[in-house]
Amino acid sequence: MAKSLLKTKKIKEKIRNKIKEKIKEKVKVKEKVKVKVKEKVKEKVRSILVSQPKPETDKSPYFDLAKKHNVKIDFRPFIHVDGIPASDFRKDRINISDYTAIIMTSRNAVDHFFRICKEMRIMVPESMKYFCISESTAYYLQKYVLYRKRKIFYGKQTFNDLIDVIKKHKGEKFLLPSSDIQKEEIPVLLEKNHIKFRRAVIYKTVCSDLSDLANVNYDVLVFFSPAGIKSLFQNFPKFKQNKTRIAAFGPTTSRAVKEAGLYLDITAPIPAAPSMTMALEQYIKEANKK
Repeated sequence: MAKSLLKTKKIKEKIRNKIKEKIKEKVKVKEKVKVKVKEKVKEKVRSILVSQPKPETDKSPYFDLAKKHNVKIDFRPFIHVDGIPASDFRKDRINISDYTAIIMTSRNAVDHFFRICKEMRIMVPESMKYFCISESTAYYLQKYVLYRKRKIFYGKQTFNDLIDVIKKHKGEKFLLPSSDIQKEEIPVLLEKNHIKFRRAVIYKTVCSDLSDLANVNYDVLVFFSPAGIKSLFQNFPKFKQNKTRIAAFGPTTSRAVKEAGLYLDITAPIPAAPSMTMALEQYIKEANKK
C-alpha cells in the first residue's frame, strides 16, 4: 500500500514538473514576441502604402494623418475588378425579372448590376426594391434609379446592420450581385434568417500589376482584404517582410496575413481604434517617439 502511494506521488510530481516546464516555455515564447514587437516599434514610420485607390476628396482622414505626423502616404490598389461578360452570366440561368429586391453591398455591385442589365437589354421594373449596405451606397444608386424612400433601404455600415432591415421584408425574393470573392458572413446571415435569395456573380476580383513597385520600400503596408495579400505574393513571390510593418483591416484580412507567414503589427477595427487611420495613428505615435 505504501509503495503504491509513493509511486502515485512520484507520478503526480512528474506531471507537475512537466506542466511547469510547458508554462516556462510559453512565457519564453511570449517574451520573445514582446521583444520582436518592441524592436519593430523602435523603427520610425516615415512612409505608408495603402492598398486602395486614392480618396477622391481632400477631406480624407489619411491626408490629415500624413500632415499631422509628417508621414508620406501613397495609395495603390493591389486588386481591381473585371466585369463578368453577359454571355457567361447567361450560363447561370438567372432571370433578374424573377426577383423583387436587390442587395447592394458595394458601388462595384451597383455598377456591374446595371451594366449586365444594359448588356442583356433587361428593363428593371420600377417596383424593384434595393437594400444597400450603407447610406452612401444608397445615394450612389441614384446614378441609375430615382431615389424613393419606399423602395431604397440601407444599413448603417455593416451587413449585420443591413440584415435587420432585410428581416422586415422576408416576403421579397432577393438577388445578391457579388464578386467571385465574397465575405463569408453575408450568405451565412441570409440563410440563418431564412431569407430567400440567390447569389449572382457579376464581376471578379483580379490582382493588379505592381511590377513598378519592385524597388520601392515602405515602412507600413496596409491591407483590407485577403485578395490584397494574394496580390502581394503574386507580384512578388520572394517578398520578405524584414522591417516592413503590416496593417490589416478586419478578421479575414488579419487571418490571411498570418496564414501567409507574415507578422501582423497593426489591426483594426478594435474598440480603441474602430478605423484604420486611428489604428495607424496610435502606432505612429508609439513608433515615432523621440
